[in-house]
Amino acid sequence: PAETVELTVWGAEEDEALLRQILDSFQARYAGQADFRITYQPQSESNCKDVLLGDLEAGADVFAFADDQVAALAAAGCLDPIPEPEAIRQASLSAAVDAASVGGTLYAYPLTADNGYFLYYNKAYFTPEDVQSLERMVEVAAQAEKRVAMDWTSAWYVYAFFGNTGLTVGLNEDGLTNYCTWNSTGGSIRGVDVAQSMLNIAASPGFASMTDTDFIAGVRDGSVIAGISGVWNAVAIEEAWGENAGAAKLPAFACGGQQIQMASFSGCKLIGVNAYSRHPEWAARLAEWITSEENQRLRFQLRGQGPANVNAASSPEVQASPAISALLAQSEFSQLQRVGGKFWDPVTEFASSMAAGNPTGASLQAQLDRMVEGVTAR
Repeated sequence: PAETVELTVWGAEEDEALLRQILDSFQARYAGQADFRITYQPQSESNCKDVLLGDLEAGADVFAFADDQVAALAAAGCLDPIPEPEAIRQASLSAAVDAASVGGTLYAYPLTADNGYFLYYNKAYFTPEDVQSLERMVEVAAQAEKRVAMDWTSAWYVYAFFGNTGLTVGLNEDGLTNYCTWNSTGGSIRGVDVAQSMLNIAASPGFASMTDTDFIAGVRDGSVIAGISGVWNAVAIEEAWGENAGAAKLPAFACGGQQIQMASFSGCKLIGVNAYSRHPEWAARLAEWITSEENQRLRFQLRGQGPANVNAASSPEVQASPAISALLAQSEFSQLQRVGGKFWDPVTEFASSMAAGNPTGASLQAQLDRMVEGVTAR
């Protein structure tokens, strides 16, 4: 009798239809070799690590996660080094291999090389010149009684305002705690300059801080004509705006008497195999199947996500994608997301205050100091 192989797969909720198709093709490919019982469960890629580390043995056998979690998962013993990694290295973009590695050792299977953000805009409202300046875009939107959207409840996006100012944030050598100079009072751009710029933008009726879900809802109902997001929304935006769907690198914003090019975090999505899986060989085969060239091409076709596989990424259809082109243009101003867990909440608290117009009236420097104290806490 065939061996019974029970596997649990975690993936993004919005990827469910795609993953079910991939899981069906896997079972068809290996039909007769085992009695497969594969269960898909939705799980956010951004906090996959936290859920897994809560109970490794009860976690998924195969899971999708953001690359900034790979070091912690490897250190916790959740990920073993990939056996015979050379084929994966050869098949994948070098940046994706680096993102899936710790100390030069490959611990996960590269899935996408597009985990960043850029600008979407409706060409019916904006010229190519307009989208070079965030203030100009907000002005145009206000005149049209529409909105430009960005999520200031997410520290991931808020990095855009600080990343090219000379103010810094990153991991200390311990790999857990952060350094941060976003409250600096020296230099050509000070922390209060960035905070004031954010307040100026938030004060315009042409701007709105919106979650990703609300952004897409606004695109569909016509109230939002531009926004900062990633390739995962490319299909929905093209469906809503049709031939008017435009994409570009992030704009510049006015800060401290200068025009500052907005920055971005970049990264990759990876597929991991739980070291505690009861069927590690089949789990590894499934991870390889999900990240195969064929299925990365399918992922691009159905979800618009940029492949980590070299051949898939160089295909004409991927190269012709406006979203992928915009991501590549923004890559010059991006850096791999490498921050510790205490980065997120303090930045969200600060940015939410800016989005609301600083309702408490607290000094900007005091709020910046509070944020940095939280980010750098040990």
